[in-house]
Amino acid sequence: MVETPGSGNKAARSKPKMQRPGSAGALAAQAALRLEAERHPGLMARTAAAAILQDIITKGHLLDERFSPKAVPNRLQSLDARDQSLTRSIVTASLRRLGTVRGAIATRLAQGLPRQAPEIEWTLIVAATQILFLEIPDHAAVDLAVRAVRLEKKSAPFAGLVNATLRSIARARDAILAESDPLDQDVPAWLAARWRKTYGETTAHAIAAAIREEPTLDITVKSHAEEWAVRLGARILPTGSLRVGSHRPVTELDGYAEGAWWVQDAAAALPASLLPLQPGMRVADFCAAPGGKAAQLAAAGVQLTAIDRSAERLRRLSANLERLGLTAELVVADATSFKSAPFDAVLVDAPCLGTGTLRRHPDIAWTKKPGDLAALTALQSRLLDKAVEMTVPGGTIVYCTCSIEPEEGENQIAALLRRNPDVMRSPIAASEIGGLGELINAQGELRSLPSHLAGPEPRFAGIDGFFAARLKRRG
Repeated sequence: MVETPGSGNKAARSKPKMQRPGSAGALAAQAALRLEAERHPGLMARTAAAAILQDIITKGHLLDERFSPKAVPNRLQSLDARDQSLTRSIVTASLRRLGTVRGAIATRLAQGLPRQAPEIEWTLIVAATQILFLEIPDHAAVDLAVRAVRLEKKSAPFAGLVNATLRSIARARDAILAESDPLDQDVPAWLAARWRKTYGETTAHAIAAAIREEPTLDITVKSHAEEWAVRLGARILPTGSLRVGSHRPVTELDGYAEGAWWVQDAAAALPASLLPLQPGMRVADFCAAPGGKAAQLAAAGVQLTAIDRSAERLRRLSANLERLGLTAELVVADATSFKSAPFDAVLVDAPCLGTGTLRRHPDIAWTKKPGDLAALTALQSRLLDKAVEMTVPGGTIVYCTCSIEPEEGENQIAALLRRNPDVMRSPIAASEIGGLGELINAQGELRSLPSHLAGPEPRFAGIDGFFAARLKRRG
């Protein structure tokens, strides 16, 4: 667990003893919760949010995994669609502003969390997030939090403490928000230090401020972007992606069922567009799932081989391609040991820390650790070497990561060029990415940051942090 403001005391770091799901005590607690939830709508959404938040922070589960119907345990089992959506909103906002929330709580708990019931931290975080950042009445957030702690025998004696803490936060809302620093509070210290070193103080703060904002929906359309922009009430970005402002579920938007488009951040759509694609070309997509880039390649009419080591992720990719009316050869394999005739082009969408996607996946900041980087960079190097091996002389390789860490981007390409004289850069021109020259570094590589791409308001601004380099294998 990464320490943040408010997590420095022993009580905050201690792990509560959990009741076994089938024990008499757990069953009694569940029955009490169901009864209380009937009287107080919204209570189960809050208790689910607290449990999911604890799963993510203490056990390293991913946000999307916790909201999957296949999640074990399934915290959403008794919730309707509306409450599930509310639960996700609370958890996502809590993760996005976790340092600020924990700091506000810690300031009001001079003695730290009670040793007898440290698990009330999650209930406090969920309620404080609602008070500070969501359009939920303060009294509702406080009341439901107090009711939630009263349901557990160990936490019930601290209902008064929870009530007083949350009411104090509500009174001090404006001051808490005014004093909150995006880089020093809402980014883990190890990441903040890295960004300061790599990008400097000003840019590091801009990145941190950008990832605080909830992003809107970006999509890639198969064709007729202008028509779909009108139908969806979307803006066409300079890169060609559509930015949609609707809050409706994705599956209910016009064109989804007919396969006219797919969800894909504007930055994520750029790497595949850098390949010189022609119908009939043989193209490989390493680490292809979840499939946005694979869909782009398939839509260009190439003979696509999409490779991923996860059969489950490829099944989801297959379903998406079917919805879009696109085809590809799907191969369950480790790309580093895959054998085939060489390809005309290879896209390497390498596994990485994912720090460029914190706007959409705020859990990454709290589940990744500095030690993860070494294994990932070693894998990235192997994937690059394999891509060169699997590309015909004169062919093109595009390497990309959704990371803003230089070890996973610029440094990887520099190291490859040092060890392999058969490869050279093929610089990217601003005209290839909608004229956004600020996204191209001095080496002709793509480097986007979450703070790039201005918009009419914060929600419509920003872009995922991405790195991409285009390489040619010498003939």
